[in-house]
Amino acid sequence: MSSQLSVTGLRVLREVAARGSFTAAADALGYTQSAVSRQIATLEGAAGAPLFERGPRGVHPTDAGSALLLRAQTVLDELAAAQRELAGIAGSEAGTLRVGAIPTAVAELLPRALTAFRERRPGVELALREGSSPSQLRRLISGSADLAVIGVLPERRSTRDRRVELEHLLDDPLLLAVGREHPLAGRRAVDLDVLETERWIAASPKANDTFLGAWEWSDWQPEVVFVAREWTAKLGLVAAGLGVTLVPGLATGAVRPDVSLLRIRSERPAQRSVLIATRAGGERSAHAHELAELLHETAAQLVVEIQRRVRGVTR
Repeated sequence: MSSQLSVTGLRVLREVAARGSFTAAADALGYTQSAVSRQIATLEGAAGAPLFERGPRGVHPTDAGSALLLRAQTVLDELAAAQRELAGIAGSEAGTLRVGAIPTAVAELLPRALTAFRERRPGVELALREGSSPSQLRRLISGSADLAVIGVLPERRSTRDRRVELEHLLDDPLLLAVGREHPLAGRRAVDLDVLETERWIAASPKANDTFLGAWEWSDWQPEVVFVAREWTAKLGLVAAGLGVTLVPGLATGAVRPDVSLLRIRSERPAQRSVLIATRAGGERSAHAHELAELLHETAAQLVVEIQRRVRGVTR
């Protein structure tokens, strides 16, 4: 049995169990769905029993799947610990880690992860560059960044540069921000169709270049009346009653008190995917690997906090 088990297979098992879908796991890992199916089939051959069963809301681990999943988590945790230990033995207490991130990731996600990294590796110099997802990908490809945190809309996750490897961190909900005097203020949620006549504030006059592209499948397009790239400017315009905008969950902790947040009900979830990006075709450095692990730990904590914030809107 042991010859048929692999670290890759165990990672796939963990991702399928976490997401309840072979397709979602494939997207998160950057694999094809057939590759995920093959990995699970190999594990099932080793286990001698089915590992997942299909239900109306996705796949769920069988008893055998749950047992193997428990062991898989232990193995993967131990492997990560071994890699950190070996990195320390190899003298990884020095050097520079070059990190890039989208602005909303710098609000909470990156500061927490970088603080934890600095506590572990005080001798490593950290260099952080904030910027858009396209600019971060260009930096990675050019070799001027070791790791980046980017955000993409679900519809665009499959169209990616093969020179870059993507690793799923979290699904970030998009919330509607309105001024306190706006007619929608005070509600907890609003239907997407109600927003057709709203005046929008975004980072680009082209809706599909911004979060507003989340609804490029709908039969109407948002009207962008003010273009503002900085969050302080966007929220200032919203607070003044000059329009509405979208705020990702990662940024909700920094929303000013004179702005209300509402959940959006739509045919497809209003959200974006936040991913770790590294260069393809090479081993990730020990420093980058350790930060990636810390980003996963931090993201798991933030998901719980964001869910609590979303349930608590309007604020």
